[in-house]
Amino acid sequence: MSSRFYSFVGGSTGRWSVTGVSYVAGEPISPVDRLNIQNANTLQLPEGAEWILRGVTSNHRYTTKDELESLSQVQPQLNREHATCAALIPIKKRSDWWDLPQDTRRDIFESQSRHTTIGMKYLPAVARRLHHCRDLGEPFDFLTWFEFAPSDSSAFDDLVAALRESAEWTFVEREVDIRLTRISTE
Repeated sequence: MSSRFYSFVGGSTGRWSVTGVSYVAGEPISPVDRLNIQNANTLQLPEGAEWILRGVTSNHRYTTKDELESLSQVQPQLNREHATCAALIPIKKRSDWWDLPQDTRRDIFESQSRHTTIGMKYLPAVARRLHHCRDLGEPFDFLTWFEFAPSDSSAFDDLVAALRESAEWTFVEREVDIRLTRISTE
């Protein structure tokens, strides 16, 4: 059984080569050449690493039963052979987002921003996994991992642009967009 913990280790080794970094909001992180993803709670910085971002997969917090059923029919698995492009997008939201009641956050997330609806338009081209890290004392609230084929890069850019134009994004305090290419299938 695999762990719910994931550690994204930025440094000089790893299966993914960093092809670009955009500092969308807030402070940057140290630049790195490679990214290694470990299905574990890596606590010590490995040799050659600059940083570790840790998160845990969790239950769906803003998704309804009907939305989950729709997503399960089209959401692809990660590690598809043709999906050699990826993005790691760590996000931290302002405290006023977290001060809102759960139902208000849900309203902003879907009724106003249409987060799930927007994302559904890009399935199955883009696979994703959300990692929660707010309660772990990490510098970000979420780590979102996306994988897609090179031919779907512009569709992924459209997806991210649409989400950044939403009401939900006005609550983002810090966001880094790290683009990657898989360099091996080990």
